[in-house]
Formats: sequence, structure tokens, C-alpha cells
Amino acid sequence: MDTQEKDIRDVLSEKIEKSTQFLKDNLNTVRAGRANPALLDRVMVEYYGTPTPLKSIANIAVPDPRSLIVAPFDPKSLNEIEKAINMANIGINPSNDGKIIRLQIPSLTEERRKELTKLVHKYGEDAKVAIRNERRVANEQLKKQEKDGDLTEDDLKNEEKLVQKQTDEAIAEIDRIVEGKEAEILEV
Repeated sequence: MDTQEKDIRDVLSEKIEKSTQFLKDNLNTVRAGRANPALLDRVMVEYYGTPTPLKSIANIAVPDPRSLIVAPFDPKSLNEIEKAINMANIGINPSNDGKIIRLQIPSLTEERRKELTKLVHKYGEDAKVAIRNERRVANEQLKKQEKDGDLTEDDLKNEEKLVQKQTDEAIAEIDRIVEGKEAEILEV
């Protein structure tokens, strides 16, 4: 086996890992009925005229499974943080007591659980499509190598099988991740 084929599979592995990590990051922002600081990862606060991630300007704590506390490092930013949380449209109303912001995580309705499950499946499908696209790119590179004479027809078949095996394993991993998140959402 040539190092070029290994490089193609290594690149494919890296891209699969990135797609899987992107999926995990997206799923962390899906509210599953319990408090998780990752719910606020995408909240951007106008801080002295600059959009700043909430976690950079405040401490986020989980005092119990149903609430979050946001304690800003700069008390003057409290109103901006509250506004940013409201604008982030995460389905939680912040309550500001002048020093900290409390977020009570409401229980999910059956309808909302179904909506979130559909969203989780969509994220999973998007990740699978990205992985399949990377498989296509890898196979095209292998076929180009065969055309250029760097690879025999038998080697091409073997490499395509290895690429397919990598893809199948990655898609199975995506399915496991999605099923785990779905179980978390449907847990009452």
C-alpha cells in the first residue's frame, strides 16, 4: 500500500472526526429538559459594542437539574446579558435580580419533545451527508490515482472497500450519538 492511499484515508478520518464533533456540539445546544451550561454556548452578548460569547463575560453555574445561574464578571453587563439570552430564542425566560440571572428550565411537553427529536434527527442526517460527501471525495481521489497509474485496479477496489468500511463505522457512531440524545430528550 502506498502512502498516498493512507493519506487519503487519514484525511477522511480527520473529516469524519470533525463532522462527528460538530454534531456533538450542535446536540449540546438542544435542550433536553435538564440544565446544561452548553445551552448558552451560542449566546452572543453586545459587550462594549463587540459581540462576545456569554461564557467569556460570565460564570455559568448549575445549582440544580432544573436551573442555571449566570453571574457576570462585570455587573454593568447584566442587562445586556439578559437581552442576549432573550434574543437567542432558547425557550427560557431569564429573571434578573440585579446581581445574577436565573434561568429556570421548564419541563418539556410531549409536543416539544417530538420537535426536539426531529431536530436531533436532522442534525444526525446532516452529519451523515457530510460524511458521505467526504467518502465521495476520497473515492474520486483514489480513482484519479488509478487513472494516473499510481494504483492498480485491485488496489483501487481494496482502498474503496476500506473507505466504505470507515464510512459505515462513522455512520454507525452518528446513529449511536443521535439515539443517546433522543433517549435523553424522551426521558421524563
